[in-house]
Amino acid sequence: MELQTSDYPYTATDDHHIPIDLFGSKKHAGLPRGILSFTDASGNIVFKVHRQPPNPSSISSPPPKDTKLLLDPDDHPLFSIHGYQNGIWKCYKGSGDGEKELVFEVKRTVKTFTRIELEVNFAGERLNDDVCDLRVIGSPFKKSCSIYKDTNLVAQSSLMYKLNQIYVSRGKFRLTIFPGSIEHGVIVALFVVFLNGRK
Repeated sequence: MELQTSDYPYTATDDHHIPIDLFGSKKHAGLPRGILSFTDASGNIVFKVHRQPPNPSSISSPPPKDTKLLLDPDDHPLFSIHGYQNGIWKCYKGSGDGEKELVFEVKRTVKTFTRIELEVNFAGERLNDDVCDLRVIGSPFKKSCSIYKDTNLVAQSSLMYKLNQIYVSRGKFRLTIFPGSIEHGVIVALFVVFLNGRK
C-alpha cells in the first residue's frame, strides 16, 4: 500500500521529480526550546513534533509508553505516533483520540549500540505477510538512516556536515526525501519513530 497526499497541502516544490530537503532541529527561533521542528530550504516550519503526556483515561491495552504528535505549521495534528514495549510503534491519522485510523506499524528487528533496523507495514490488505513495505536502517545517535522500498531509496538523513569541520553538532540534521508516491508527512512520522527506535 502506498500513501498519497493527505489533506495537508505541503508539497515543498512544484517539481515532484527532484529530491527535497527538510532540516531538523530543536532550536528554532519561533518555537520553545526542545520542540523538534522540520523546516524547508527557506527556513519555514513545515512540521513540528510534540510529546504527549500519558493519558490516564486511555482504554488502550497495553497503553503506549511514549506518544508523539506530528503537527503542521498551524498546530493541526497530522499523525499520532505511539511507542509500545519491545520496539513496536503504531502511527494513526490525526490526534489519535476517539476512533483511530491506523496508517502504519513498525517493528524493530535489529538493535545494537550503533545500529537499528525497522520493518514498516502500512495498514490495509497485504498480499504477502513475509515482506514488509519499507525498511529503515541506520544509527539514531548519528541521526543517520536510509529508508528503502524494496531496493529503492525513499529517504535518507544525515547530520549537517561542513567542509573542514572537526566536530559535527548532533543538533541539526538533513532529511532528504526522494521522488515517489509516499506522503512527506508519513516519511517524517517514520523518521520520528527511527529517532526513538532504541527505546
